[in-house]
Amino acid sequence: MSGTDKPVWVIAEQKGNGVTSVSYQIIGKARKLADQVNAPVEVILLGNDTSCLTRQLIEAGADRVYLGDAPELALYQSDLFTQIIADLALNHQPEIMLLASTPMGRELAPLIAGKLKTGLTAHCIDLVLDENSILQQKIPAYGGMLTIICPEKRPQMATVAKGVFPSPEPDENRQGEVFPVTLPLVIPTRLKTLEVVCEEPKGVPLESASIVVAGGAGAGGVEGWAEVRELATTLGAAVGSTRPAVDEGWTELETMIGQSGRMCSPECYIGIGLSGELQHMVGISGSGFRAAVNNDPRSPIFEQVDFGVVDDCRQFVPALIEKLKEYNHGN
Repeated sequence: MSGTDKPVWVIAEQKGNGVTSVSYQIIGKARKLADQVNAPVEVILLGNDTSCLTRQLIEAGADRVYLGDAPELALYQSDLFTQIIADLALNHQPEIMLLASTPMGRELAPLIAGKLKTGLTAHCIDLVLDENSILQQKIPAYGGMLTIICPEKRPQMATVAKGVFPSPEPDENRQGEVFPVTLPLVIPTRLKTLEVVCEEPKGVPLESASIVVAGGAGAGGVEGWAEVRELATTLGAAVGSTRPAVDEGWTELETMIGQSGRMCSPECYIGIGLSGELQHMVGISGSGFRAAVNNDPRSPIFEQVDFGVVDDCRQFVPALIEKLKEYNHGN
């Protein structure tokens, strides 16, 4: 990869009045990849009234921002965004293109890859350049970690899960360029977004929580899950889950952590009645202290935590809640 000809691209997402946190996380990772091969980081931002955000993108690590700022871009339009980004890519030939593994990114990435006739790896949890500067795109699969590469086609494309990379520290001294993006003469109209409805998350958001209490199938049904939630509330923690708990209807899909769920990096993780399968544990790969409660001493979870309790969680969790309340009341 040469410095000016083969940039690393990030497709940023705007939400509300700012750029999403996962976009900054990806820019931080892109900066590290680009620095290994002396390449620039370029960010594409499409929206309306977004010019005020370009400085923040540069401080986060962008050398160049392609800014699409127009009323027609106020709401995400899959066909229009695909055409704009694909046309830019054909003109500027990025080596790598990274998007967030969000509803928008999961739709937009394959549309762009199809236009550019290149490969795409979804929901990556790590990105590494090998000795030949080929992007190793790592995803959890088959009970382990699978590395996917795109040795011939360009750009090398990947979507990245939220929470797997840290947000970069802003550098107010960084300098960068901003280039305006011109809308196509003929705007695609096959699909049009009429309205975006945002639901406020319940409780503490998983991705930003310092403590996560996650329950699994062994948590014990609806009553057991009420105790998992009470423990989380007592600790000021976010509630997480495994897929079996979601499938049973004990908790919402938004709480699911892991390969097909959310990623988080809490300072403290507590697993209640779960076995520790990779599909779940990959979602907390960046966590700090880990504890678990399981009545099976041979459970794989005990090989992956710092502190384990072999006990029936339906008896242990209520007792723990009581002790925590006593402690909080005394302090």
